[in-house]
Amino acid sequence: MINVLIVCMGNICRSPMAQAVMSKQISDAGLSKKFLIDSAGTHANRNGEKPDARAEAALVSRGYGSGHIRSKRIAPTDFQKFDWVLAMDLDNLADLRRLCPPEHAAKLKLYLDFSDETNEASVPDPYYGNASGFERVLDLCEAGAKGWLKKLG
Repeated sequence: MINVLIVCMGNICRSPMAQAVMSKQISDAGLSKKFLIDSAGTHANRNGEKPDARAEAALVSRGYGSGHIRSKRIAPTDFQKFDWVLAMDLDNLADLRRLCPPEHAAKLKLYLDFSDETNEASVPDPYYGNASGFERVLDLCEAGAKGWLKKLG
């Protein structure tokens, strides 16, 4: 089993969206038994909350679900548990590098590292924007998930 953790700051917008997208793409490819996909936040202060309503609306509009996803902060044990820890942006990656034990540093990557569909490095935080920002994030989540599935599938 390949364990993948997707990380943003609050774990209520980008990383749960990416988790929902990647989980569905994996399921659609018939690979659900091969992967465990989860998400967390570097500063997740809303522990146990559902994703932002705007994130959920964007997901539902494209046929994704987020029903079981709840916000949580990354735990020290996550670096051992997960094979890949994917940051949504460069700030998240810097935070993860500070938190990660050196022996697990090679697991840290950006979510968009293997996307063939974009040249962007980071998925922007849509929290302070409007619905179009969440749609853009969803576009990038789909592109990133395709890239990772191609690499790991």
